Amino acid sequence: MTSDEIKTLRNDPDGLLSYEYLANHMGQSSPDEIDAVIENMIAVDMSGQFLASAARYLHAIDPAGFAEPVRRLVAATIDKDREHRYLPDLLTGLYGEDCVADARRLSASDDNFRRIYKRLYPASDSF
Repeated sequence: MTSDEIKTLRNDPDGLLSYEYLANHMGQSSPDEIDAVIENMIAVDMSGQFLASAARYLHAIDPAGFAEPVRRLVAATIDKDREHRYLPDLLTGLYGEDCVADARRLSASDDNFRRIYKRLYPASDSF
């Protein structure tokens, strides 16, 4: 990552520039650069929109290889998406269309799933 790219990302107003950088430089970025871009995105994306998109993107590319960055992105999305605009798509995008039917098992094994599920279905007593 060049110093100009770092400057640009530091001036990212909402996370879009960070998301675009991540998408456009995926094959060329080191794990440290990916972590830096994610940290920047977490700092500037106040709604969780680009955090959720980045989580789905990295999960689609390599769920096992990007498990930790995806976990961090999802956790930040949960914290920032107070209006639940992005959580429903994130839930099905990461856990599958039938994830609600398997909520008990997924909640027991994945804290981020449990947190999203409880936000979207607060009255649920399925676990």
